[in-house]
Amino acid sequence: MNHDNNKNIDVNNPNLQKSLFADKAYDAPSEPSQVLLASGDTDTLNQKPFNQEPLSHESTVSINKNQDKVYTIDSSYSSSSITEPVARNKKTIASGEPLKLAVVGHTNTGKTSVLRTLLRDVYFGKVKNEAATTRHVERAQLTDSQTGEVLVALYDTPGLEDASGLMDWLEDNTASRRDGIERLQQFLAADIASGIASGSTGIDTLDTNDGYGYHDYSQEAKVVRQLLASDMAIYVIDAREPVLGKYKDELAILSWAAIPVMPVFNFTDSQDANIDQWQTMLARRNLHISTRFDSVAFEFTDEIRLWQNLAAMLTHAEMLEQLMQRRAEDWAQLYDEANIIIADFLLNIAAFVREINNDDDPLPVLQQMQEAVRQSERTMQHHLLNLYKFYDNAAAATPLELPAYQQDPFDPELLKSYGIRTTSGAAAGALLGLGFDAAALGTTLGLGAILGGIAGGLLSNTSSLADKITGVKRLYIDPATLTLLATRAIDLLTALRHRGHAATDATQMLYSTEQADAQKTSGHDDTHYIDGSATQKTLWPTHKLPSELKRARGKPQWSSLNSGKSEQAQSLRMDAAWSLSHQLETYELETHEL
Repeated sequence: MNHDNNKNIDVNNPNLQKSLFADKAYDAPSEPSQVLLASGDTDTLNQKPFNQEPLSHESTVSINKNQDKVYTIDSSYSSSSITEPVARNKKTIASGEPLKLAVVGHTNTGKTSVLRTLLRDVYFGKVKNEAATTRHVERAQLTDSQTGEVLVALYDTPGLEDASGLMDWLEDNTASRRDGIERLQQFLAADIASGIASGSTGIDTLDTNDGYGYHDYSQEAKVVRQLLASDMAIYVIDAREPVLGKYKDELAILSWAAIPVMPVFNFTDSQDANIDQWQTMLARRNLHISTRFDSVAFEFTDEIRLWQNLAAMLTHAEMLEQLMQRRAEDWAQLYDEANIIIADFLLNIAAFVREINNDDDPLPVLQQMQEAVRQSERTMQHHLLNLYKFYDNAAAATPLELPAYQQDPFDPELLKSYGIRTTSGAAAGALLGLGFDAAALGTTLGLGAILGGIAGGLLSNTSSLADKITGVKRLYIDPATLTLLATRAIDLLTALRHRGHAATDATQMLYSTEQADAQKTSGHDDTHYIDGSATQKTLWPTHKLPSELKRARGKPQWSSLNSGKSEQAQSLRMDAAWSLSHQLETYELETHEL
């Protein structure tokens, strides 16, 4: 872990570091409504940030007659704006040149979804559960997050809607003795590639001379044109689909472009995946290198393996090697920064204290403290979402929309679900800490009310003998609640690290009970059970808080909730936050598979 460059991180700022943290995202540009431009004229549409202030640079869209739509967005960790048109003449990739990578496949296989996850951008393109969502070639680029150097240009292409029909046309209208590129170029030169059938007047009619009627192969033409302008292609396969003849025709057409093509299996987490059948078919077409990359159930190791497999097919792979190194470094740095955010939040809560007189009713103060903790937790959760570029707005469902994250952290049932007991033993200890007489409490404040507050996670400790003498009590957030807050935060972090940016359902890639059930089966000692069902595993026993959190109890100046001075309090607890973040990573490795 490299922490030297991160010492000045402001965990209260969701844009902690623009090269890694949540840069302002853009709405995907809408398609023009019947805009006709004269040949050579270009209409440039400036993009505005989504619910955010403008950036120092703006992404642009260029539209030109007979030219596919091209635009760029902020890519995975860094990007720059470009407006040049799609290259028409493919050049063999040389050492030091960015890789031009076309993303192709049948309609509705998740091509745009794959790109969203690779780019870490929930706004790229359009994702719908219907065919032909992408109608133009759209470009984005992956850059070196430190140097800004463009490493890979990615091209999202329309779906291949009728490869079998196109194959019939190619067989009937091109000579089999000619090589594949020549046959594809002949197709692109034909009227049928622009949606006008040979012999027709351009009006939708079946009165044609070619025997095909009116067939619009303009979408296929866009794919073929981009293939011939690219260095490589990935062929996205919906792993849930059976192997059909139309897919075989697609692969045959792709092979004629004379560039390396690597199949990529999407939606591999589904129980209906047919990967074995697909691999058999691919092998028969001399496609022996494939990879798995689920755009919803994301695994960073799968992404690295995707780049590794592409690099193995290239003579000059320096750009991909640089990309892999930088993305691995950035991914590790994101993880470090996320743990610092969580550690800082926990220390801020642990140092939170309120003083009351012995004769004061503690319940109003307890309620104020609870509300302050709720707001602080929500802010921390938003920072984690922004860090991993999952924006909590209408663009995509986020984990925070789940009831599990909306549930009050002071709800006794939530504590119970994590195996944290709040029975009479804990309550009795808390009452003693308050310095109240239990019998008197039943008549003055109502024993049930105060027990509810204690069960909700608040424990008051008289911090010193001097406090008892002066009649002052200090109220802190108790260890059980700190443990719950820490475990919930780590659960969210793990969910975000395994969530693809194409996920549209809040429940996708959040924790299931599979891990707990497996622990129950194996008799794992650290798994908690309530009424025979497995519960989430806490990071540590509630009576064994990390030393940094214990120390924070005696450092009220560390909490901005006490002073209202956020920057000053954060600066005072920074060293402890770094130390605690290391411990959190250790706890996570023991608790979750990351």
